Amino acid sequence: MTARPLTRPAAERLADRLRPLAQPQRLMILSLLLAGEHTVGEIETRTGIGQPALSQQLAELRRSGLVTTRRAARQVHYRIADTAGLRQTRAILTLFGDDAPQIRAEAPADPVPATPSPATPSRAAPPPDGAARFVHILAPGT
Repeated sequence: MTARPLTRPAAERLADRLRPLAQPQRLMILSLLLAGEHTVGEIETRTGIGQPALSQQLAELRRSGLVTTRRAARQVHYRIADTAGLRQTRAILTLFGDDAPQIRAEAPADPVPATPSPATPSRAAPPPDGAARFVHILAPGT
């Protein structure tokens, strides 16, 4: 299967969906809301984000459709809006959060060619002590 690049409109839609996640305080809020619903006061206490910044970030998350609210008496409760929002938040935090492997720490100086020639196998230098080496095996005809 050959990969096709995104079209410009598709890339713009994707960027629009990712934009609300590209802010540290919003990521902090979303990571807290993964555990369930919280009041504004609880979010403020647990994240350390004070007013008015918290209100601004919660408003942006509401506008983007990532969170929804429920009012109970004088308390406003926030939660991640839907299953898609939960999956999106988990995926972003898993891929790029502090608990993710640090695979991006050092990018290779010379990227691997997109279509290596099977007739000329690579003789790369051995990895540093303790490092793993990964091999990409291509099936015939790929």
